[in-house]
Amino acid sequence: MILVVDVGNTNLIWGVYEGKELKATFRMTTKTPRTSDEFGVLLSEMLKNRGVDPMRLEGSVIANVVPDVMHALLGALNRYTNTKPLIVGPGVKTGIKVSGEDPKGIGADRIVDVVAAYEKYGAPVLVLDFGTATTYDLVTEGGHFSVGITAPGIRICSEALWKQTAKLPNVEIKKPKSILAQDTISSMQAGLVYGQIGQTEYIIRKVKDETGLTNLKVVATGGLGRLIADETDSIDVYDPSLTLDGLRIIYDKNRR
Repeated sequence: MILVVDVGNTNLIWGVYEGKELKATFRMTTKTPRTSDEFGVLLSEMLKNRGVDPMRLEGSVIANVVPDVMHALLGALNRYTNTKPLIVGPGVKTGIKVSGEDPKGIGADRIVDVVAAYEKYGAPVLVLDFGTATTYDLVTEGGHFSVGITAPGIRICSEALWKQTAKLPNVEIKKPKSILAQDTISSMQAGLVYGQIGQTEYIIRKVKDETGLTNLKVVATGGLGRLIADETDSIDVYDPSLTLDGLRIIYDKNRR
């Protein structure tokens, strides 16, 4: 079994794979400061609660976009799982050819997503990740990744509304009964959710128009991805484990 770790701006998501099967997942908040021992104790307890002996893990792999947690996280994995993690970054085999003006500046999470989408669904494929930011990444035949679009995530937009205004509240992000909102909370929900749906459909259509890739497969992931995917025909597949699968695929490529 191996441990895969996706360190995002909001959540830190762990997964345990036995072969290609995802056996367990759990998450922590990323923004809570933790020492390596705090990480290690929490990790050990979560693994044991799912029937996994931390010291019997064969390996681990990390994709991280929050550098501040890396030192403590590596210390925890080294001491509490006895593994030396593979860190997704330059020099790691992915099977994807990254081009553009700053290929080294592409976030590890985006690389992991496109690796999984390319391996699981083929190309051309457009990968949407509804996380802290909403990203749209295009992989073409031969595994070429050169196009990426970044927009504010739904939660960022929601927080901006209530933090930057005097009277608007913090609201649950869900689709209201109607876009014809008649109260403050549902009006905010309508703007957030239907606004994201409209953005999603427009960007997908624009990418298809400018590339001429009418056969483009559109795959979505991320915590709020299902909410959007269920409301539009522009998304072909919602894959909640895409990022974790990508980490497992990258680990396997480098182990071989």
